Amino acid sequence: MPCAARGIWVFRRKKPEVEFAAAVYRVTAERARAPELFEACGIPDTLDGRFDSLALHASLAIERLRREPDGETLAQAFFDVMFRHLDLTLREIGVQDLGVGRRIKIMAEGFHGRALAYRGALHDGPTPLAEVLRRNAYGGRPPVDDAPVARLEAYVRQEVERLSRAARNDLTK
Repeated sequence: MPCAARGIWVFRRKKPEVEFAAAVYRVTAERARAPELFEACGIPDTLDGRFDSLALHASLAIERLRREPDGETLAQAFFDVMFRHLDLTLREIGVQDLGVGRRIKIMAEGFHGRALAYRGALHDGPTPLAEVLRRNAYGGRPPVDDAPVARLEAYVRQEVERLSRAARNDLTK
């Protein structure tokens, strides 16, 4: 954002970690909108379902970013970029200014809970991944049939493997 200082306009450049996190977020958000997640895996194509898909993918991306030497900084930058984007999206769809902050707070809390649940399930926690997905990835409307959940579980495990093999710069592609 430009600011005037003694008649000179100064433009701030984003920090490199913010630019990198924004690039990783763009790729992550794109993957979260993949049609097969909604068609084959049964995630409802609703605002809640799309948020749950984004939360799932973002939690996986943040886990991967944390393994970098500057991982905590990158993970925080990713989180900040994501929630700035969600704030803007809520405003664009017509949520009143006074309601945006409250909704963002609810979304951040929901994201945090989902991320912890996914982390636990992926690291041999007490709740199996399929059950965690059933509870958290379906916009509050999990499928009755187990097949879509099994497909989503297989997809998540492949995504975790893809992210674990990816070099740092490949996370932006």
